[in-house]
Amino acid sequence: MSRSLPKKDFGGRRAAVLAGIRRAAGAPAVVLGASFTGFGALVHQTGLSVWHALFSTATGWAQPGQVALFELYGLGASILVIGAAVTLTSVRLLPMAVTLMPLVRAPGTPRWLYYLAANWVAVTTWAFAMRDCPRMPAAQRLPYFLGFGCALWGVSLAATALGFALAGAVPLPVTLGLVFINPIYFMLMTAADVRGRARILAAVLGAAAGPALYLLTPDWSLLLAGVGAGSLGFLLGGGFRRRV
Repeated sequence: MSRSLPKKDFGGRRAAVLAGIRRAAGAPAVVLGASFTGFGALVHQTGLSVWHALFSTATGWAQPGQVALFELYGLGASILVIGAAVTLTSVRLLPMAVTLMPLVRAPGTPRWLYYLAANWVAVTTWAFAMRDCPRMPAAQRLPYFLGFGCALWGVSLAATALGFALAGAVPLPVTLGLVFINPIYFMLMTAADVRGRARILAAVLGAAAGPALYLLTPDWSLLLAGVGAGSLGFLLGGGFRRRV
């Protein structure tokens, strides 16, 4: 996919960082800002402080896991249940980090910087980096990713505080709607960039299986639909044959 796109050379690492910040300042910042505004208001409903909300965004920065954390806390769930739920919702970031880190690797980069960069792996940063970074010189990819990720991280922190402060003025349905803006945005962005039979099959199978599985087992439907549809789409799309 990236081979058909024009190459981008920002001229140096510092310029690549600034380019990443500029790239984040458009639609990604608006969408994440709205989504984390809803999250901040949601935390307010649990009775916890704004510092709990900010600490969660600063250290976790994975909204599905953050929402699960505060929702389950508000319901009085045990630490074990909360930990399991957050782990299951956040484990999706592992394959993202595994596929992204080799792409941004460059000779002479300290190893600790990759571990630091992994903390900014999220759905939006991963999707944009996988699309933009192959067009750049290897030495500029990690600085670009860090500029992009840190900018969105800062916006998310500010939006979390803003949402907490505005909690009383925002109706609950609006709050919940803001929280779901980010996954909807990611879905549309992914759909606009679908390539290959396996991905199309996985999306179609997941959309078909999700509602049916929800009727059978609401608690496990999302996990089963995602893993099942993704695996079946990979197999039917000839994933193994292309690697032999």
